[in-house]
Amino acid sequence: MGNGGIQIPTTHSFFNNNGNLIIPGSYNIPWMAGIQDFRSLSLITIPGTHDSMALYGGPEAECQALSLRDQLRAGIRFLDLKVFGLGDTLYVMHGVMYQRSTLRDVLDTVRGFLSEFRSEAVLIRVVPESFEKKKVDEMVQSLIGNDKHVWVNSGMPNMGQVRGKIVFLQKNTFTLGIPLIDTDGKSSNKVSNVKDKDNIIIKQLNQASAACGGYNAVLTYTSGTGFGTLWGMFLTPKRVAEKVNPWLNQYLRQFYPDHPRPCFGIIAMDFPGFDLIQTVINLNWW
Repeated sequence: MGNGGIQIPTTHSFFNNNGNLIIPGSYNIPWMAGIQDFRSLSLITIPGTHDSMALYGGPEAECQALSLRDQLRAGIRFLDLKVFGLGDTLYVMHGVMYQRSTLRDVLDTVRGFLSEFRSEAVLIRVVPESFEKKKVDEMVQSLIGNDKHVWVNSGMPNMGQVRGKIVFLQKNTFTLGIPLIDTDGKSSNKVSNVKDKDNIIIKQLNQASAACGGYNAVLTYTSGTGFGTLWGMFLTPKRVAEKVNPWLNQYLRQFYPDHPRPCFGIIAMDFPGFDLIQTVINLNWW
């Protein structure tokens, strides 16, 4: 299968710390148009961002440089959102830092993108941070109403069923959407040695590959921070990504000669560069 017109630019950008997105003129934004309708969503390798809206709060908190609109245009199709419910509003947070956006703002931006590129689908994981976590479900439900362009069923759809739609993923206290498996749990987020982190990611991706094609979405976070560890106190999310992202690109590209290529589910990254996002996308072209 062809690559849907996607061409990798010659400059290598695996780590991106720049808020300005430069898209090559030949780049085809709606890459999911190249996925067959009958293909299960759980058999697609999807680039995502970890703490997608964490653009503010200093080195300890920042996980992304690109705005949401630019992440989507660069090929990101999974968003990871921590939300705090207060009154009747869901605020997007990172720890205690408000990220200058509400969940309504995020959904509006994603809807705008999907109305322009109807072949695409955007997966969203909502992680409630507030004390009344069950209330977050109700608040999200009232935000989306009976919008036919939002997938809240627990059944695994194929690509044709979700084009032009927001697809929610459920885990723990958030119960709307497709059930989600998170490879290797939370412990893998703490980094005191980047080489160890690489090995953890290999194990996670092996787990993900084995679970692809089932009734659950599978998610691997490649992000990490040294905060909270003795040796890694200077390893900000940015510094971890600076080292992990080029390595991850090289690791994934070794599968390019394989036919068919393995599926890895959702790969959620910090500060992914344009070329790394393309490497993840191009795993889908057999």
